[in-house]
Amino acid sequence: MKLADTARQVLAPTYRQPDPILTRGEGCWVWDEDDNAYLDMTTGIAVTSLGHGAPVVREALIEAANGLTHTSNLYFTRPAIELATALVEHSFADRVFFCNSGTESVEGAIKFARLAAGDRRDIVYFDGAFHGRTFGALAATDREASRRPFEPLPGGFRRAPFDDDIALTMIDESVAAVMVEPLQGEGGVRVPRPEWLRALRTRCDEVGALLIADEIQCGLSRTGRLWAHEHADIQPDIMTLAKPLAGGLPMGAILLGPRVVDAISPGVHGSTFGGGPLVAKVALAVFHALRDPELLAGVQPRADLLRKALLEALGNDLIEVRGVGLLMGVALRLDHPGRAMARAAFEEGLLLAAASGNVLRILPPLNAPEADLLEAVDRLARTVRRLKG
Repeated sequence: MKLADTARQVLAPTYRQPDPILTRGEGCWVWDEDDNAYLDMTTGIAVTSLGHGAPVVREALIEAANGLTHTSNLYFTRPAIELATALVEHSFADRVFFCNSGTESVEGAIKFARLAAGDRRDIVYFDGAFHGRTFGALAATDREASRRPFEPLPGGFRRAPFDDDIALTMIDESVAAVMVEPLQGEGGVRVPRPEWLRALRTRCDEVGALLIADEIQCGLSRTGRLWAHEHADIQPDIMTLAKPLAGGLPMGAILLGPRVVDAISPGVHGSTFGGGPLVAKVALAVFHALRDPELLAGVQPRADLLRKALLEALGNDLIEVRGVGLLMGVALRLDHPGRAMARAAFEEGLLLAAASGNVLRILPPLNAPEADLLEAVDRLARTVRRLKG
């Protein structure tokens, strides 16, 4: 029996994986058990932003393994303190809460927002939003197929149109917080107008609502700025982080501004594993690498190269290339959903992530070699030709 068949017998069938078993990686490349190479333009869905086998991650992990692995949050540990200090120093935040994943950071952000908002309870989210799969995060996620099997979901959530001024009229004095992705990923790589995000910030201030920026996928340098909301020249009250934060180890964080911190007291929220010393030490090394000026300066030139190559290689088969920095969406004129196109690309040795509709996401390492980016475009072009027959 193939190992993939065993996997389908013992793992919960919540995903549709191809047969090859991936075993190792370096940079933009991964290999399976038969030593077949695949060009990875997903980075684990925007997680391994420094590439597979990044020396900074490996060295930090080895060093961390020689220290404490776990103590719980009943006690302070140096790595968590140092990581929180770095996040505060390089953001709007006064305090940080650590957890284990993106959806947990959203759950915590909802709790903290309602805590700080007093009697207000409503959370506004937007069409196309994806904030996670736990109950609170799912209640703020605009994906009917994901929501329907689990209804009734928690109440107090309002959906508003994304990048539409009508949304501003839906934010009133009953709203505790507005939760927005400064750049939607799962929803089809949709980029809102900066002036709309600024208007959203202003409207929240007018009615006393908090602004939550979900930067789980778009944050930590993926757009060429450390934080995606910086492109609109705004500051949120709460920000959720996860995916690339610990270079592939599970970690989330909630960054909290002063309006929120004042409402928090011991016992209102917790996490046994959040910010553990091993993962926090790795995350600190990753964070310093991701905010390196040289790395940040290289994101947009790589994005420009990739965009130009896509336009040239795909021609009339391309509807548009959208996104900011190296969170890029490719909408194609093919009668196939994104998941089917991603499966076809896998057969060409190219790993891509599907998004909403007919959009494929390209999420390379932020330090990807130009040759690998161009090779990815060639493989995608071959995939398109094959799908067209």
